[in-house]
Amino acid sequence: MVYNFNLGIGWASSGVEYAQAYRAKMLRQIGESARFIFTDMFPTENIEHFTRNIGFNDDEVIWLYSFFTDFKTSPVTFTLDDLLRTIPKEAGEFTMKREGKIGRIIFGGKNNFLTLYFTNEDKDLVHRVEVVSNGFLIRKDYYTYARLYSEYYAPLNGRAHLYLRRFFNTDGSLCYEELKDDDDESMFRFKDHIFYSKVELVGYLVKSLGLTDKDLIIIDRTTDIGQVILENASQARTAIVIHADHYSKNNSDDSYILWNNYYEYPFDMADHIDYYIASTDMERDLLKDQFRQYIGKDISVVTIPAGGLGKLYKPQKKRKPFSIITASRLASEKHIDWIIKAVREAKKDLPELTLDIYGQGENYKLLKKMIGKDHYIRLMGQHDMTLVYRNYELYLAGSTSEGFGLSLMEAVGSGLPIIGFDVPYGNPAFVDEGENGYLISYNDTDTEEDRIRALASAVVKYFKESDMEKFHEHSYEKASYYLVDNLSKRWKEILN
Repeated sequence: MVYNFNLGIGWASSGVEYAQAYRAKMLRQIGESARFIFTDMFPTENIEHFTRNIGFNDDEVIWLYSFFTDFKTSPVTFTLDDLLRTIPKEAGEFTMKREGKIGRIIFGGKNNFLTLYFTNEDKDLVHRVEVVSNGFLIRKDYYTYARLYSEYYAPLNGRAHLYLRRFFNTDGSLCYEELKDDDDESMFRFKDHIFYSKVELVGYLVKSLGLTDKDLIIIDRTTDIGQVILENASQARTAIVIHADHYSKNNSDDSYILWNNYYEYPFDMADHIDYYIASTDMERDLLKDQFRQYIGKDISVVTIPAGGLGKLYKPQKKRKPFSIITASRLASEKHIDWIIKAVREAKKDLPELTLDIYGQGENYKLLKKMIGKDHYIRLMGQHDMTLVYRNYELYLAGSTSEGFGLSLMEAVGSGLPIIGFDVPYGNPAFVDEGENGYLISYNDTDTEEDRIRALASAVVKYFKESDMEKFHEHSYEKASYYLVDNLSKRWKEILN
């Protein structure tokens, strides 16, 4: 069994979660059983909705908090009628109203009501219910196909203070409790033992897996959980996935290296790690050389790309002329603002130019304001991108650091040339200069205006000077390396 450890997941997941979803697909391809373990609390959503959204099967997902119960990972199927049957007769008569995804059941007396949160606007599936008595929030109940857990609140300093969670089995019996103190620290109380922190609870989960030397633990994020996983790994093999640039170039010299703080602990534990997994040969070779230089140690690093392509996607109709696409989380480090400004600049030479931006994130409103009335630039939101890339002529990337770049892989898988900065590690892995795109030199001394002008100039060069058909074909050639059939063989080699 392959056990994969992560922290959280969401509707606008990061590349780490998408990399795990690709891994799940490849492990299925070779018939290898896998579980993906998430340790964050998800108080406003059922985790299954997140995991199913990006491609996990329900039986592949383990959530820390439900692991100890007999609940299985499942979509919400608890209905309004199911809820109404739980209301005791002595509660008296009530009225109900609903607006979209939120409903309210109002009882007699002063400020006694239930607030219902439905999974969507047109179904009666209830995920969460908040219980208010005399104007005070006293409880929240969370449902999948029955009540999974409840939170208990009391007034403190004018606010509702969470002091207890109870996790249940499907028959309604208590499985365990989480007691919260004023500093938001937790203690977990089971029938026969107590754990004094969430970290200890994670350790208990790992120990409960009954690991043997036939199992492999892959840790995608080690923050807070790395140490306790390794302490309880027993005879299982262990691997660390490198998802980002693993060190700070500007803060390193010939005698000292500053590791990325996300990887400092797993690098310190190199003697206990069977291998590290990098997405590109460039990062693999650099990491091995750095360990020899700075640590005086040889380590095992293997290259397995973070994603894989099920097939290559050819356009069903002519690609939209002068069309550019970019796809990522709408976060500042992706520099979508540079892309917008570069397209504006390039449009002076290419009047038909358009840009579509796919993805969600915290910078949505900022980017929308920046776009203003420029209707040739569109924010497209979150989509299944499988058949989207092939409609465009060019992919434009603004990021200055990509451990791999799943959207870059998907782009070349649809024959798209790429323009981006010559920075580790994703862009050089997917772009052969002048054959399927352009790599723009990147220096710390460059101004933002320099970078925007360079992007714009490369866009104009591509549309005015390149042999676009040859560029498309070369991208398909690059993409063939990332076909799932090829990458699954690499996983098979490691697991056997």
